[in-house]
Amino acid sequence: RNLTLTAPPRWRMHASVACRLAPRVAVALRSAPRSSPTSLPRGFAPRATTTTTTTMSASSNPPSRPRRYIDVGANLTDGMFRGEYHGKTHHEPDLDVVLRRAWDVGVEKVMVTAGTLPEAREALDLADRFDRGDGADQGGGERRSSPRRLFTTVGVHPTRCGEFEASGDGDAHLRSLVALALEGAKAGRVVAVGECGLDYDRLQFCDDATQRKWFEAQFEITRATGLPMFLHMRAAAEDFTAIVRRNLDGFKGGCVHSFTGTWEEADALLKTHDDVYIGLNGCSLRTEESLEVAKRLPNDRIVIETDAPWCGIKASHPGHGFVRTTWPTKDKKKRAGVDSGETVKDRSEPCHVAQVLEVIAAVKGEDADELAEIYRRNALRLFFPEEYAALG
Repeated sequence: RNLTLTAPPRWRMHASVACRLAPRVAVALRSAPRSSPTSLPRGFAPRATTTTTTTMSASSNPPSRPRRYIDVGANLTDGMFRGEYHGKTHHEPDLDVVLRRAWDVGVEKVMVTAGTLPEAREALDLADRFDRGDGADQGGGERRSSPRRLFTTVGVHPTRCGEFEASGDGDAHLRSLVALALEGAKAGRVVAVGECGLDYDRLQFCDDATQRKWFEAQFEITRATGLPMFLHMRAAAEDFTAIVRRNLDGFKGGCVHSFTGTWEEADALLKTHDDVYIGLNGCSLRTEESLEVAKRLPNDRIVIETDAPWCGIKASHPGHGFVRTTWPTKDKKKRAGVDSGETVKDRSEPCHVAQVLEVIAAVKGEDADELAEIYRRNALRLFFPEEYAALG
């Protein structure tokens, strides 16, 4: 929020008070998201809409209501949030600050994605440490008794399916995943099975036959838990869709996250089950072709995500000109401090889900406030059905 200090003529602020306030004002100005209109990509002429993020500059029109978001996929266990990049440490851990920035922009929930059994355990531990909804200190002296905001998945990423064989007993490894998912679901933390699926773009990490075998096997987790799935598909649409169709018995729907496929592939996925949704993030919006796919997707089948710390919306992306909500950004080596209000250049965060929404709304030429609520309700319907039912 951009701040302006004005003093009525009848008041006089003492110089020492002004000096004490100046550093706080400077931090507030640095940390507030900024409105930054830029040139629009060719071929798109969005309908004029009001800027709706409450933390925008004072020159922007106020929102009709605060936007609320659910980031359905963020890799918060990644070392970048501990300050680690390519084996080197460049700053102090800053996940608490990252999450505070997300809550401030209107993010209500974040799903912490896991890609291995150890990662799923780590994600559960992270959620418990950073999101105690019992009024415990949340950092900065903040105490709260509001509902939980961090949730997790349990499953094995396609490129890491080798862990089944490496365990020495793949079936026992699968049973361990089922047990952890059941335990986490009972505790109210685990809300999806995954990240699982097929990735034929990166067969150097795991061959296609192994991926297919253990993707199909992980439908046992959803049958045992009754949870929806958090799915991954890269260059494998035909095999992926066939496996989903073979396993519709007990299938509770899911999100095909970070979608980068064609409209025809998306359409085929949506027809497999009424509760299959397409997850969109920066990677889903990085070409003009992908913007056209996003434009055609039905709003009631979209959920939004960041895939943080990856898949941010970059200046080279055709939709970058639609972004209105920004934060000061610095190179990881040059940032003044983790609590300076500056984000790390090229590191996506859950707060950036606001930018994903802005690009989609502009491409579709629809009201961003309305879409934010539609996508939020879609995420509730899929991953938080009890909360969705309570909406009435």
